[in-house]
Amino acid sequence: MIAYQLSVFAENKPGRLAKITGILGREKINIRAITISTSDVFGVINILVDDPRRAHTVLTNEGLTASLKPVIAVLIEDKPGGLDKLIQLLAEEEVNIENAYGFVIESWKNAIFVIDVDQVEKAQELLKLHKFETLNASALQEIEPFHYMKY
Repeated sequence: MIAYQLSVFAENKPGRLAKITGILGREKINIRAITISTSDVFGVINILVDDPRRAHTVLTNEGLTASLKPVIAVLIEDKPGGLDKLIQLLAEEEVNIENAYGFVIESWKNAIFVIDVDQVEKAQELLKLHKFETLNASALQEIEPFHYMKY
């Protein structure tokens, strides 16, 4: 399954992220994961949201430079070596990971690792063959947050 990552190109200045989160909040678009990479004066903000196409539309209508890119959200075990199984498979098959980030959805049980790869179709076939579960935008939207116990 394919998910879609929203990438927003922005100046590295105070308030740029606030503008993006303000627009998405106003439009009731939920942010599921976010990463920010900067290089001096500009940066890229990669976002997984519950409605990527609408998010892309509203951000571009507000004058922001945004793009949608297919990514693969892989469900992995949240345990030592869980991520390594995925990474070793892709390396052995010469699929290059160009961008990635992950987050835990249930401690010591499940995590999601989002990968942007150079060979999306090949990666999807490999993941299916090796029984990795992948999530599309709808499945990402339905993830229940892990509730931490108070001590």
